Amino acid sequence: MNSMQTAEKSFHHATRIQDSVTSGPERRALHWLAARMPAAINSDHLTVVGFVAMFLAGCSYAAARWNPAGLLLATLCLVINWFGDSLDGTLARFRNRQRPRYGFYVDHMIDSFGALFLMAGVGASGYVDWPVAAGMLVAFLLLSIETYLASYTLGVFRLSFAKFGPTELRILLSIGNVVLFFHPDARVPGLPYRMLDFGGAIAIAAMLVMALVAAIAHTRQLYLQETI
Repeated sequence: MNSMQTAEKSFHHATRIQDSVTSGPERRALHWLAARMPAAINSDHLTVVGFVAMFLAGCSYAAARWNPAGLLLATLCLVINWFGDSLDGTLARFRNRQRPRYGFYVDHMIDSFGALFLMAGVGASGYVDWPVAAGMLVAFLLLSIETYLASYTLGVFRLSFAKFGPTELRILLSIGNVVLFFHPDARVPGLPYRMLDFGGAIAIAAMLVMALVAAIAHTRQLYLQETI
């Protein structure tokens, strides 16, 4: 048995848990799209589309510093990113053309770089302070690391936390973009904070709490499973 066969034999699919608010309608929409996707389009094409769209979303946010239309363009890019990033795995499963190790690795490395591009653009936009943008990136990567480690050690890949997942994040960002396009100086009612700064601070706190709670629960679970 060669090294590739050994790796394939030792690799186990993690159980996917996706119970966000939009997961039901989203799952049906993705299956509908997968069934109608042209044969010439495969999962790799969709992965590239999602990655390029996230890069362009970051560029659009940066451009919004000089022209607020960049906010609307960023929203369009987030929609395209959802299309590519969410549909690539669904299409592979629909066609039974899965490459679990390759897909898992590539998809989540691209997500990490995509988050870097997006938060860099958000920080450069002038609508969010740089420390808030950097904090969101760090919190996202920390939560991602916990998720990936749990996938490897426990065989559970959680895509959502407290009914909130990537699609909900895109929706909230899109709503914020539209509000800021019409009200560039929008602030939290009764508070001196700008809307996206306040929302970003809440996102940082929420992701850190999710990562901490999950880390404690998974540490306890692994300890009990491997008690000496």
